[in-house]
Amino acid sequence: MVSRRTALWLALGALAAAPAARAQSPGVPRRAEGDGTPAQFLPRNAPDPQPQVDDLAKFPKCPYCGMDRRQFHHSRMLIQYSNDVPDGVCSLHCAAISLSLNIDAEPKAIWVADNAVAGEPKPLVDVDRASFVVGGSTPGVMTARSKVAFGSAEAARSAQAVQGGTIADFDGALLAAYTDMSADVARIRKNRAARRARMGAAGAQ
Repeated sequence: MVSRRTALWLALGALAAAPAARAQSPGVPRRAEGDGTPAQFLPRNAPDPQPQVDDLAKFPKCPYCGMDRRQFHHSRMLIQYSNDVPDGVCSLHCAAISLSLNIDAEPKAIWVADNAVAGEPKPLVDVDRASFVVGGSTPGVMTARSKVAFGSAEAARSAQAVQGGTIADFDGALLAAYTDMSADVARIRKNRAARRARMGAAGAQ
């Protein structure tokens, strides 16, 4: 099984190549003084020893994509780093971004929405207790291949029997998120560019 830190380093290998490629490209502005990772991307939230309490009120928007965590309560995640600084995100996709950008900050706790529980909003469960259905028929959030969390292995197997896909623990689901990152980001950029074009055309009428 691939460890969580190994998955992070695999992702960072791809991320590290991007700045070098940009530096060699003509017409790309030089980086401003003091700009860059990781300090540029550290979560801006104040330390909170219990960020999971009323998390939707505390962290209503995902800092990486801007999506409403209330709307996507079923896919949301919450990371608490070792200094108690929390990072509330909309999905495993954006949690993977947070973990990559904050590679030197050890996660103290990570929670994910428990889709084994009926009703809204879904409660949070520690990822070490969760089982994920990867690639089932449920639409993904920020990804074409869904990764849906359940608070028990039994609930995940029941969902798999209906939706298909494979069962994974958090480390396996995180590795799947990194594996899908390139294609997912390309798809998201294409969709957002098309949306901006439509909005521009509508505004010109």
